[in-house]
Amino acid sequence: MKFTEDLTRSQQTTEGIPGIDTSDADVRIVTSGGRCIAAHSHVLASASTVLEKQLERAEKRRTTSGGGKTIRILGVPCDAVSAFLSFIYTSRCSAEEMERYGVHLLVLSHVYCVGRLKRECERGLARTVTAESVVDLLQLARMCDAAYLKMRCLKVLEGGFKEVEATEGWKFLQAHDPFLELELLQFLDDAESRKKRRMRSRDEQGLYMELNEAMDCLEHICMEGCTTVGPHDGGPPNQTKKGPCQRYSTCMGLQLLIRHFATCRRKVHGGCSRCKRLWQLLRLHSSICERPEPCKVPLCEQFKMKLSVERKEEDGKWRLLVRKVVSAKAMSSLSQRETVELQPHKGCWVG
Repeated sequence: MKFTEDLTRSQQTTEGIPGIDTSDADVRIVTSGGRCIAAHSHVLASASTVLEKQLERAEKRRTTSGGGKTIRILGVPCDAVSAFLSFIYTSRCSAEEMERYGVHLLVLSHVYCVGRLKRECERGLARTVTAESVVDLLQLARMCDAAYLKMRCLKVLEGGFKEVEATEGWKFLQAHDPFLELELLQFLDDAESRKKRRMRSRDEQGLYMELNEAMDCLEHICMEGCTTVGPHDGGPPNQTKKGPCQRYSTCMGLQLLIRHFATCRRKVHGGCSRCKRLWQLLRLHSSICERPEPCKVPLCEQFKMKLSVERKEEDGKWRLLVRKVVSAKAMSSLSQRETVELQPHKGCWVG
């Protein structure tokens, strides 16, 4: 009965869409506020397949019972319906309308399948997500299948869960939607796991880059000579003609390690950790060295001969390390970034 009264009153107060000539309109949009907005059926049908089907049903009712075509859009403010129709005509939505009716426009665009308005509403609402509103907007995004808005809400939730947990929205969620609460807690747990994996991968990549740099410095020292250590078949480096290496910290650490290795009495089998590091680097160099001529890096040929015999029994972890270092070497050569003096790294094995 109340709706009938609203409909009768709306038919008496039909209004147009601001800025649009609706003098020849053939359909009325009835809102829940008792207003009736005039529009053109062909414009509505071209913008929304849902409205097109409603217009077809309205046409059948008009043919049966007489009168004009009427579509009811209820449950949202009248001005939001007016802004929705204005967008259908002009493809524009003002910032003020988005701020006041963004939630309602997102619902309308989802229900009536107006994709462009839905995308604009998602972007507009995503800019307003806060710890206080994230739970409500997240539920709205789930109901309206708004992937972009949901992603933004999840980022806010991930970045400030302590603040969100203290809001009334989260307490309401705990009391009325435990399944969504469990889904969000699982997401946060997965996000923390992904963060740890990324950090671990970044640390590993840094180690592989350090090993690649150390091998480059080893080849540079054993073939060209640098400051205090030079090739075994050549004279001492001429420090007056050659300045310090651009990779000074790594190169100097390797030179000190080589000099220690030459005089250490414990060596690898005796348990000297510094000698073991150099021994591993020499073995790693031989695993990726592809020079056809005899290599000047110490023990390279001997390690190659040993690897050719024992390749089938080679440790899987070692093969993986070789592949990672080779990949780091390729990435380093492709980047072609400017060479800068490297600072000592906390996790570096040299020194």
